[in-house]
Amino acid sequence: MRQRGGQMEIGMIGLGRMGNNMVKRLLKAGHKCVVYDIHPAAVEKLVKEGAVGAKSLNDFVHKLSKPRAVWMMLPAAVFTFTLDALAGLLEQDDVIIDGGNLYYHDDIHRAAKLKPKGIHYVDAGTSGGVWGMERGYCLMIGGEEMPVQRLQPIFASLAPGIEEAPRMPGRDKIGGTAEYGYLHCGPSGAGHFVKMIHGIEYGIMASYAEGLNILRHENAGKEKRTDDAETTPLRYPELYQYDLNLADITEVWCRGEERT
Repeated sequence: MRQRGGQMEIGMIGLGRMGNNMVKRLLKAGHKCVVYDIHPAAVEKLVKEGAVGAKSLNDFVHKLSKPRAVWMMLPAAVFTFTLDALAGLLEQDDVIIDGGNLYYHDDIHRAAKLKPKGIHYVDAGTSGGVWGMERGYCLMIGGEEMPVQRLQPIFASLAPGIEEAPRMPGRDKIGGTAEYGYLHCGPSGAGHFVKMIHGIEYGIMASYAEGLNILRHENAGKEKRTDDAETTPLRYPELYQYDLNLADITEVWCRGEERT
């Protein structure tokens, strides 16, 4: 894992929508990326962007400088198989980073299993989706202090950065990396545990959608309804006769939230 100033070398396994865009963001920041995927076409696309391509897992490992850093962005169904194969090729002081959405219990067990070989395991809950390449990725990190510190330039390059949002009052006195968009949350599993709880926001988003859908149909009292076995007639249609502008309502809500 060569480092020259703030530039580092890192390997990426899994070049789907997020893995692909993460590599592009890292390349843009000046890092060297060695990439591998079971689909050669995905590798070739990033080679054209400046990445170093690998044709196999063995080739991938040999193209990385020691101590190696390997970031995995794989679905849960193939993660364990790939991790076991990779661990058989890596050596002491190499680091494996799991950026997927895996169960934090598994992180604890995997870190313990790899420890006798001297391989470090870091769980990095990664949030940002397909927009992360431009906006950056929020990173919630678990693992030992030493490998996490070693990977700081990578985390900082993937994260949004402090300029992406207004600074909270008094934050300049607190310090730390949270306002830059990444945080070492604790030991193995802590990153994915925090990311799991972070997922509650998706439930909140679903609630917003349900509320907006109610507003969207608030003019149902104006509509002629079919009399059938599945539809209950509106008892008080006069209460449902609002034609609401959802775009403007959403905007005024957001403006109100900015002040609270």
